[in-house]
Amino acid sequence: MDTRTSPQRLRLDRLREALQRRGIDALLVPSSDPHLSEYLPERWQGREWLSGFTGSMGTLVVTRDGGALFADMRYWEQAERELAGTGLVLVKIPTAAATHHIDWIVQQLGSRGTLAVDGQVLGLAAAQQLRSAMDKAGITLRTDIDLLDDIWPDRPALPTAPVFEHRAPHAPLPRSAKLAQVREAMARAGASHHFISTVDDIAWLFNLRGSDVDYNPVFLAHALLDMSGCTLYLAPGKVGSDLGATLQADGVRVADYTEAPRALAALPVGSRLLVDPKRVTFGLREHVPTGVAVIEAINPSTLAKSRKTAEEAAFVREAMAQDGAAMCEFYAWFEQAQGTERITELTIDERLTAARARRPGFVGLSFSTIAGFNANGAMPHYRATADSHAVIEGDGLLLIDSGGQYLGGTTDITRVWPIGTVSDAQKRDFTLVLKGTMALSRARFPRGTLSPMLDALARAPLWAEGVEFGHGTGHGVGYFLNVHEGPQSISKALPDANMAMEPGMITSIEPGVYRPGQWGVRIENLVLNVPADTPEGDRFAEFLEFETLTLCPIDTRCIDRSLMRQDEIDWLNRYHATVRERLAPLVSGDALAWLEMRTQPL
Repeated sequence: MDTRTSPQRLRLDRLREALQRRGIDALLVPSSDPHLSEYLPERWQGREWLSGFTGSMGTLVVTRDGGALFADMRYWEQAERELAGTGLVLVKIPTAAATHHIDWIVQQLGSRGTLAVDGQVLGLAAAQQLRSAMDKAGITLRTDIDLLDDIWPDRPALPTAPVFEHRAPHAPLPRSAKLAQVREAMARAGASHHFISTVDDIAWLFNLRGSDVDYNPVFLAHALLDMSGCTLYLAPGKVGSDLGATLQADGVRVADYTEAPRALAALPVGSRLLVDPKRVTFGLREHVPTGVAVIEAINPSTLAKSRKTAEEAAFVREAMAQDGAAMCEFYAWFEQAQGTERITELTIDERLTAARARRPGFVGLSFSTIAGFNANGAMPHYRATADSHAVIEGDGLLLIDSGGQYLGGTTDITRVWPIGTVSDAQKRDFTLVLKGTMALSRARFPRGTLSPMLDALARAPLWAEGVEFGHGTGHGVGYFLNVHEGPQSISKALPDANMAMEPGMITSIEPGVYRPGQWGVRIENLVLNVPADTPEGDRFAEFLEFETLTLCPIDTRCIDRSLMRQDEIDWLNRYHATVRERLAPLVSGDALAWLEMRTQPL
């Protein structure tokens, strides 16, 4: 193919013409939308449209004569492949939160350049950091234009799918109680008003769900609360008359999505507005009048939704059991079909999705299934496509990372399975990762421990052997919401007070080893923060521990027994006994036989 006429090269040329025409030297395109979402509606997938890079995270900068994409190690192999022929260079960054693009922009533009970025999709905290650096370098920053509108003739419109109610019993806390909870937090902060843009916060607060974003049951909206009422800003037609009347009875007015900026601009002088600088855009913040005091603090709903109630936790356990039963059915078929049917990475996605779809309460996938055989498993966010996928045959390791959305919870699980003969080196990597998963799963820690402080527990068995992985160990998980949520993060992130571990939080534990061109190993369970009984009682502190929620065997054929301590073997045997006890009533026939075989004690 002539890369000079590829869609990306033509789009980048069109962008550079627009830069020249407007007197701009570079455009910054973050992976973001007006709600600072991780997974974006098509309208705001400008980074992918311009560069061809399909990863969920990454920052693009295009200059008049060049450009660069900034991505962390999860996407390095993928980005190098997808950027080929575009003229864009890949800049490898250590974490998704790294700000190497700012230094790169300063180096490229010098002291007299002009940088543009759409302020409507630039986070307030990120904008403050960017403006400080640009001012220091003498670079003019323009946030008042959206250059994509100039060059994207068929740019997608706002999604139009209807919003629906998340009802009891799966939504055990009514929206009136949640609104009261948020208003109590507003009062403590001294706020008269509160503006929310993050779509999962809004979905949680109003007990509503939608389908505007792939895999996450959310919808595009802003919300403005005061102490007696609130307004929900959505695209027209997304709320039916019956739901509208129900919302009105709870003091919720529905207005047009485009009215949100004007509502901020109309706040009365003397108001005190609570906004979360990490969860609202610079463009929206700019509409707040100077006579309104702005209180910057985390959204109260972000903290509240991270702490699942006892009723929600019970539904999550049910969802985990149904999810585990679906995997038993899939893996029973998979092991029988090897050698007799042609199985590809795409087949795995299709079959596993179909197994989940047969379980009660299933709504959809919680993310795009990752099925990576051997070298493909070494790319943490790999995705098989019709044009590029592997056949499952020969020898090696198959990594499967998948999850489902259920009315009673969100699941996310990674397992690795042996195909043919597994080498000693592969068994060693598998066992080290398993030891990391177990080490963190068994941890006890004082309530309020900042979640990044736990990260080293999962890495220690790997570090002891000189092995490291380049992604976080764990992310928060929503309740029939986003598969990635905060505020907790078990990672190398710089901790802040909002990352304190509290009862009811659900977090992933997923260390890994990735050998480019060879294989990858990741073993992931979801865990729930629960009170821990300690020998000293509460003499020193209130302690928490993890309840492992995920129910699926861990393949013992990949274990190097010589690397396992007896207490680790005991933990794994107890876990498998629990998996067998919980799932056996939900499966039968081949699935039950497979479950019993794969949960035999070591």
